[in-house]
Amino acid sequence: MKRELYYGDNLDLLRESIPDEAVDLIYLDPPFNSQQDYNLLFKTPTGKAPEAQIIAFEDTWHWGEQAERNYREILHQPNTDVSQLLRALRSFLKENDLMAYLTMMANRLLELHRVLKSTGSLYLHCDPAASHYLKIVLDAVFGKENFRNEIVWQRTNSHNTANQYGRVHDVIFFLSKTLSYTWNDVRTNVSQQQYSRYRLDGEGRNFRTQDLTAARPNSKSGKFNWRGTTPPPSRGWGYSLEKLEAWWKEGRILAKADGTPRMDGLKVFLEEQKGKRLQSIWTDISRIPNTSSERLGYPTQKPLALLERIIQASSNPGDVVLDPFCGCGTAVHAAEKLGRAWIGIDITHLAISLIEKRMKDAFPKISFQVHGVPRDYASARDLAERDKYEFQWWACSLINAQPFRGRKKGADAGIDGIDYFEDDDTGAKKIVVSVKGGENVGVAMIRDLKGVLEREQAEIGLFVTLNPPTGPMKAEAASAGFYHSDGYNEDWPRLQILTIEGVLEGRERPEFKNVNPNVSFKKAKREVSAHKGHVEMPLD
Repeated sequence: MKRELYYGDNLDLLRESIPDEAVDLIYLDPPFNSQQDYNLLFKTPTGKAPEAQIIAFEDTWHWGEQAERNYREILHQPNTDVSQLLRALRSFLKENDLMAYLTMMANRLLELHRVLKSTGSLYLHCDPAASHYLKIVLDAVFGKENFRNEIVWQRTNSHNTANQYGRVHDVIFFLSKTLSYTWNDVRTNVSQQQYSRYRLDGEGRNFRTQDLTAARPNSKSGKFNWRGTTPPPSRGWGYSLEKLEAWWKEGRILAKADGTPRMDGLKVFLEEQKGKRLQSIWTDISRIPNTSSERLGYPTQKPLALLERIIQASSNPGDVVLDPFCGCGTAVHAAEKLGRAWIGIDITHLAISLIEKRMKDAFPKISFQVHGVPRDYASARDLAERDKYEFQWWACSLINAQPFRGRKKGADAGIDGIDYFEDDDTGAKKIVVSVKGGENVGVAMIRDLKGVLEREQAEIGLFVTLNPPTGPMKAEAASAGFYHSDGYNEDWPRLQILTIEGVLEGRERPEFKNVNPNVSFKKAKREVSAHKGHVEMPLD
C-alpha cells in the first residue's frame, strides 16, 4: 500500500512524481494569504523557558519573477477558463500579494485536478481572507457543475471584537471531479440532547421508547386487537402482527401493569441509532485546545476528527489520499488510521521530520518512504548549498534535536538547535547544537561553541559539521572536559563533534543517555486503528 512523504515544492513534485488519475481524495490546507508568520512551538521540560520556537512558515506572498512565470504558464495551458479568469483577476487586482497567491494556487489546483481520479473529490480548507477568490478559481478548474458544498467549520466558540462580528469559522470547499464520485453516509454522533432521552434498562443498555402506532383515521389497516390492546379509532398498529410478536418475544416492548403491551412501549437502543446526517455547517468538532495531548505545537494543526470525517465520507479503505500542504501530517495520520494509502508533500524539512516522528509514534509498526530528504553526503551538501536554514533544520532532526529560532539574521545567538536529557531525578539537562554546512570549518567555531555552552549553562554541546573536523578542532573540543552523570555513573564529553556522513552511516551519534526519551518532543498518541491490520500492509 502506498505510503509516501515528499520534501519539496508540491508543484514540481506533482508534475514529476504523480501520474494522471492516481489519487482518490485530496485534502489541502494551504497558507491563507493571511500576511502572518506562524511559529512552531516545541515541547519544553518543566522549569525551562520556551526557547525553541521558530517560524514554521511565512504566510505571505509577493508578486515577483516567480509569480510572473507561474502566470505565464497558466496562460499557455489547455484550460482556457482558468487562463481567462486569471487575466480578469490580474486586470482587477493588479500585481499585488493577493494576485501572487491566487496564481500560485491556480497552478497547483490544475495539477491536483489532473492527478485526481474521475471518481475522486477535493476538499480545500481556507478562511475568509481569500475564500471568495479561491471559489471562482475552483469553478474554473473543476467546472461549476462539480462544486458540491461550502462547508462552514466552526473552529472556536467566540472572539472578543469591538467593532465587528467574531471570526470563529473556516471554510472548506468540497468539489468532485465528475458527477460520479465516491460518497459514504457519515453521521454525526448522538447529541447530548438526544442522549438525555435515553435511560438504562435492567440489562444496563441505554434505551428510549417509541410509539408502535401510526395515524390512520380513514384506514382499516392496523386496527386489530393485539394481546388485549387496541389502538384508538384515529390510529392503528404501525407494524405487522408478525413483527409485533417477534419484538414481544425479544422483550423489546414494555408492558402495562396488567401485562398488556404499551402502545408507546417499543424499546429503541442507543447503540442501534445513527446520528443525524451531516449538513454543511459543522459545529461539533472544536479546534485542538492548547492543553490537549493531540497538539504537537504546529501553528495551524487541525483536529484529527475533522480529517477522519472528510476521509470517511469521500474515500474507501485502500484508496489513495493526497495532502500537498501536509504541515504536521494530520491528513496522512487520519488516512493511515482509517486504512487508506497516502501521499504527503511539504516544502520544509521541519514539517517532514515532524511527520516522520508523528507517524512512528502513532503507528510503531509502520513502514513508509520519504523522498527528497538527504540520505548521503552528496545530497546533504546539495541541500546545504541550496538553503542553509533547511539544512540546519534537517541536521537537527538527524540527531533528534529541536531547531532553534528562525531565519532572521542574528536571532540564533550561536545556537542552531536545542535538546534536553534526563539522566537522573534532578530534572532536565540542556544540550546546545551548532550546525555547519560550509566548506571551511575551524578551531574558532569550537571556541565559540564552548562560549555558548558556558553562557547557556548547558551540560553538553554538539557540533554537527558537513565537512570533517581538523585536528586542532578535536583538541579544542577535548579541552572542554566531561559531564559526569550521577544517574548512570558515566562520563560524556561536554563538547562533541559529529559529522553528517558519520551520523547518516550510523557510525556516530551523540553520547548521552536519557531516562525520558520524550523530554524534548511531544509524542503522538499510539493509535488503535479503526481499520484492522493497517500497519501490516506492505509497501508496493
